[in-house]
Amino acid sequence: MEIYHISAECYPVAKVGGLADVVGALPKYQNQLGHYAKVVVPGYDNKFTNENTFDTVHQGQLKLGDFQFSYSVLKEKNNQLGFELYLIAIPELFDRPNVYSYEDDSERFMAFQIAFLNWLTETNQYPDILHCHDHHTGLIPFMVQNAYNYQQLKSIPTVLTIHNGQYQGRFGFDKLNYVPDFHPSKIGFLEWGGTINPLASAIKCAWKITTVSPSYLDEISNNANGLENLLRYERTKSLGILNGIDTEIWNAKTDPMLIHHFSDKDFKKGKNKNKAYLCEQFGLDINKPLFTFIGRLVGEKGADLLPEICSTALYQNPSEINILILGSGDTNVESGLTSLQHFYGGNYNVYIGYNEKLAHIIYAGADFLLMPSRVEPCGLNQMYAMRYGTIPIVRRTGGLRDTVLDIGDGGFGICHDNASIFDVNYSITRAIDLFNDNKKFDEVRKTAMKIDHSWDKVATEYCNVYQSLKN
Repeated sequence: MEIYHISAECYPVAKVGGLADVVGALPKYQNQLGHYAKVVVPGYDNKFTNENTFDTVHQGQLKLGDFQFSYSVLKEKNNQLGFELYLIAIPELFDRPNVYSYEDDSERFMAFQIAFLNWLTETNQYPDILHCHDHHTGLIPFMVQNAYNYQQLKSIPTVLTIHNGQYQGRFGFDKLNYVPDFHPSKIGFLEWGGTINPLASAIKCAWKITTVSPSYLDEISNNANGLENLLRYERTKSLGILNGIDTEIWNAKTDPMLIHHFSDKDFKKGKNKNKAYLCEQFGLDINKPLFTFIGRLVGEKGADLLPEICSTALYQNPSEINILILGSGDTNVESGLTSLQHFYGGNYNVYIGYNEKLAHIIYAGADFLLMPSRVEPCGLNQMYAMRYGTIPIVRRTGGLRDTVLDIGDGGFGICHDNASIFDVNYSITRAIDLFNDNKKFDEVRKTAMKIDHSWDKVATEYCNVYQSLKN
């Protein structure tokens, strides 16, 4: 099958969150199964675009209401990612470094989707599947079905994967003229809650809907920022498929970003060397358990609780723990975390920002990973952590519920039920006890490292979905 993955993010091209990791891995594993998966993302003015070589394979024009833009389709020349990568360059809209958070994001991603469909029709391409990821590509299923310009694509099945249902890309009907012409009777497929809602439109129009874990499919039927009734109505065409991780990238034996490589047979030595590096760099004590948080400092991740979680844990266990935070986001959270350095130096430190290499070293060197998430559709961090012998401390929600079993139930993680300071700090106390039980601690780490969260099985599940739509 020929499959197009259309997305705003793809690692290592452009990454904000887990969406990028999924889109950067799933197509590679689908190709290894004998399919022909490709990825299409906007052409951002960023490091990847500037450091790699591209061929221009198509040029055209697109209309966005009263505006007209030129676009180019650029193909990455060396096929270095394990799949064909295409960038759609629209200089006036995407010639900027960031993926999101511009005032004209509605215009940017609308133009991206139109340019993609124009490219297919102008070059007479008829792929087997169009796989759309989140709301940034959510109007493609509607346009393929209803826009006059794209009627030749109408028979191509569309799949929507919801990575995070809280973000929906809504915009007002004053921008309806951005959407290529369609019969007025079809306007209901665009509308939800009095706005044009790209995610809602995709839920209505896509042939199949997937979420990134089975539990998240259940959860968004009850908590999806206003889309609950729609998701319940469309449940018969929906299923949850748990994300995998790219075990070629996340491999402690070969990861080029680590200070020292290791496997499940010599993990104690290897993890200690990575931990020693972190403790030296951040002024921490290698003999104490190292707790960490890696990710976006936003409410969904429970990051607003982190300053008090850390303060309470360090106050209650002044000589027993280290904490190292890596992330960026809410400025108030950043400020709160930074201020703790003045009170708990030697036991605590923080790195505000995004640093992929440091993240890999922390996964390899830390003892415990904190994930007090309010919302976690799948979560990849807990899988990375387990792969590197770091024990996740998670709230039972979404994919965290599906991937982490508590040590009290014979598992390999520490779980709690509420995104609360009390619950997390109780889990930290349990983690300290586990750390001090050397034999059990090593058994749990070794078990975690052996768990298979690779993409091989997941890629097959997606291909089975595609095939069911082709039959």
